[in-house]
Amino acid sequence: MPSHFPNPFAWIIILLVRFYQLFISPILGPRCRFYPTCSSYTIEAIKTHGVLCGSWLAIKRIGRCHPGNPGGVDPVPSCGCKSHHKNSQTEDSDKKNDQ
Repeated sequence: MPSHFPNPFAWIIILLVRFYQLFISPILGPRCRFYPTCSSYTIEAIKTHGVLCGSWLAIKRIGRCHPGNPGGVDPVPSCGCKSHHKNSQTEDSDKKNDQ
């Protein structure tokens, strides 16, 4: 996950999803066929990939969440950008140095 905070549009979307998780989802009951749930996936995707790419990933995921799909474990794909890859390598080397 990026170390910076998402932009204001991301916070609006995340707040809407959290509202759904806290107030609407308990009324509807468990419906998601995947782990993590589609709403958790949406929040993680937006935090990891930003508003546009994260929203697109969430839309594709929600489109797959139907009775004809068996579901299963479907994590948010890792970011393929070079800066994120470089940060991951730095974090990995820091962890090795700490051990």
